[in-house]
Amino acid sequence: QVQLVESGGGLVQAGGSLRLSCAASGSTFNMNSAAWYRQAPGKQRELVGSLTSGGTIIYADSVKGRFTISRNNARNTVTLQMNNLKPEDTAVYYCARSRGVRITTTPADFGSWGQGTQVTVSS
Repeated sequence: QVQLVESGGGLVQAGGSLRLSCAASGSTFNMNSAAWYRQAPGKQRELVGSLTSGGTIIYADSVKGRFTISRNNARNTVTLQMNNLKPEDTAVYYCARSRGVRITTTPADFGSWGQGTQVTVSS
């Protein structure tokens, strides 16, 4: 069974950047699609971006042009580069691996989740 561990969260001022990393252990991402989700206090978990092993990517409208999701299959990692951060980006960010290879934005399609990493953007 795969374990996912996120890192790279922290406190940053508005307009700043952070880079989140998700490392898999126990298994690999293989050909499965992967994603980053986030959950702010009092809100539902929402998709940030999802990508396949072949490079197909979907972004939430709220992060398009500011966030970049990528994966390194050789290193078994998925990263999220976040630029021009805004206070509304404050949330716990989760890495997830889907059960299949197709691109998906449905949380129920993801069978493995990390523990999350806190991102706080101050104004």
